[in-house]
Amino acid sequence: MIQSMTGYGKATSLFEEKKINVEIKSLNSKALDLSIRIAPLYREKEMEIRNLLAKTLERGKIDVNIWIEKDVTETATPINTSLIENYYNQIKAISEQIQIPLPADWFSTLLRMPDVLTRVDIQELGEEEWNVVSQTISKALNQLIDFRKQEGLALEKKFTEKLDNIERLLHSIEPYEKERITKIRERITDALEKTLSIDYDKNRLEQELIYYIEKLDINEEKQRLANHLKYFRETMTNGHGQGKKLGFIAQEMGREINTTGSKSNQAEMQNIVVQMKDELEQIKEQVLNVM
Repeated sequence: MIQSMTGYGKATSLFEEKKINVEIKSLNSKALDLSIRIAPLYREKEMEIRNLLAKTLERGKIDVNIWIEKDVTETATPINTSLIENYYNQIKAISEQIQIPLPADWFSTLLRMPDVLTRVDIQELGEEEWNVVSQTISKALNQLIDFRKQEGLALEKKFTEKLDNIERLLHSIEPYEKERITKIRERITDALEKTLSIDYDKNRLEQELIYYIEKLDINEEKQRLANHLKYFRETMTNGHGQGKKLGFIAQEMGREINTTGSKSNQAEMQNIVVQMKDELEQIKEQVLNVM
């Protein structure tokens, strides 16, 4: 089953007073294009996270965001009470020493002093917390993969519809092929007999007609196109990671359709070729989304 490169996954977990959030978005890209924004506490694990994502997602433009939410009471910067008391005593001593008035608004003055509102605690990432973060990343990845699979089913249905249309159009060419040979023969003989009014060697004409008709024969192109259609269907069922191969098969299908068009010197056949090209173009557009 094929997978789309488009996907989205989000998971959250609680650890002590923290809410750990992981969000992963994926879009189509020729290779793996990984962009990660990580909370400072988890940056030491960035390479481990990158390796996990690269191994699991394989291709696509991937945006990952890992952040922490904390309780407001826990995130508020603590006021350094002992430092405020020290500043208070120093200001009073200076006031008495040089005979200047004390400040009218003590709180405003003291809270502006250096380091009174500076956070000094240093956090370290523990093994228990990292296990919770790792599990949250895995949950978000599983959600994204499920999303990719659902999109892949939709793409497979779309491809099958377009392949069926091309196959139907390919079979619809056959009646015009037989009719075309008769028309070519009639047009040439009519031009020789009525328009040019000359005698000609009928055996030589037959040989020339056979040569001309063989150059316009599209049986090989039809057979190769039918094989490509079959191969495309088989490749879709061979698991994920088939996007590039499907793109190559679609290119080969395009070559056979173009060659058929160049050999179709009949309006009805050329119209059918145009319709096949339209169906194939829609396949090519959607193949870019296949992983």
